[in-house]
Amino acid sequence: MQLRPQFQHHLAQLSWPARARPHRVLASPGGFSRLAATLFVFLTMVATAAVPTNCAVASEAAPKTKARQAILLDVASGAVMFERDADERAPPASMSKLMTLAVVFRALKTGQLKLDDEFTMSENAWRNGGAPSGTSAMMVPINTREKLSELLLGIIVQSGNDAAMAVAEGIAGSEGAFAEMMNAEAKRIGLTSSTFRNATGLFHPEHLMTARDLGRLAVYLITTYPEYYPMFAEKEFKYRRHKFANRNPLVFLDIGVDGLKTGHLKVSGHGLVASARQGDRRLVLVVNGLETANDRREEGRRLLEWGFRGFNTFKLFDADEVIGQARVWGGEKLYVPLVGKGDVTVVLPRFPPNQRLRAEIFYKGPLKPPLKKGEEVAKLRVSSTGGATNEVPLYAAEAVERAGVVRRGLDSLAHLATSWIP
Repeated sequence: MQLRPQFQHHLAQLSWPARARPHRVLASPGGFSRLAATLFVFLTMVATAAVPTNCAVASEAAPKTKARQAILLDVASGAVMFERDADERAPPASMSKLMTLAVVFRALKTGQLKLDDEFTMSENAWRNGGAPSGTSAMMVPINTREKLSELLLGIIVQSGNDAAMAVAEGIAGSEGAFAEMMNAEAKRIGLTSSTFRNATGLFHPEHLMTARDLGRLAVYLITTYPEYYPMFAEKEFKYRRHKFANRNPLVFLDIGVDGLKTGHLKVSGHGLVASARQGDRRLVLVVNGLETANDRREEGRRLLEWGFRGFNTFKLFDADEVIGQARVWGGEKLYVPLVGKGDVTVVLPRFPPNQRLRAEIFYKGPLKPPLKKGEEVAKLRVSSTGGATNEVPLYAAEAVERAGVVRRGLDSLAHLATSWIP
């Protein structure tokens, strides 16, 4: 859905420096009529010490869930549609194999590995992750060499601990060394609350993740490695005399699910990271702490169906349309205009009626030059009284070079003076 052009124009004109007072615009939402609302938008430029993270408040229509931890995300907009204790650290079980795969996929993309590369099933991997372990296993015989392409399907479809260990040992020399690679990669892609101690997700008291980090990781894998993501949709994997069915029960339902991973430990219960696509929309769901595998399947199905049924996508700004301005210190220009990367869209609940939107621009300011055109410098947070919160990255619409000494000195005095204004 798209807001009427005159509404977009009003929003685009709201370009104030930091510390400006909130401004209210009365708009006729037009294409937003499904909300049956007179829409108020508050757009405030707020210079902050740090950019806030996505968050959401449960809407009136939000479902209850049996899961101890849960989060539902819209991939395109980054909107958090539902969450429950999404920042509580818990054992992720085999869902953390997604981090193992993130390390492997990056090595494949950079050319450090090839799908035809072969890895040996060591005695350690066979004994502690294979048939003798009594855990989920690809059943690779000891000392057998298998191609990485086969081992990846063993990890994704069957959740083979032996396959994960063999790959980890082959890449890093030991599973412990590979876990350090997982921690480094997690930090690089922005997982702030995760610690890894093995490649499998088998229990370790310090091997912990949050539902929010699992959701971020899933989105990262989907968007960064589209060439490898189809492996998650494979419904079965044949290896030697074994025929493994995908452990993700939702891929067998007609709701658009095409990944990602399940997990289970006695201490943390049953968990699931799932992604589904219907039309142009893709959602990612994480649930953990469920008592039974049946609960996992039913909660996963129910929450995804609710997400597709109860929300719509709305366009606020066209590509390259100026949304606001951010203050620059010591630059050739005092302000830099802000734009989105392509159309700026948000995901909002269809109900209840008479919702209002509040939009705020956050940046760590004042910004310091040089700034490159297209550099991410701010966030647009759009929240509705219906309970959804969206955060959209904003980018510098033009480059700003560093000013001379005199200009920087005057700018420092101006910044010092205005910083005292309440």
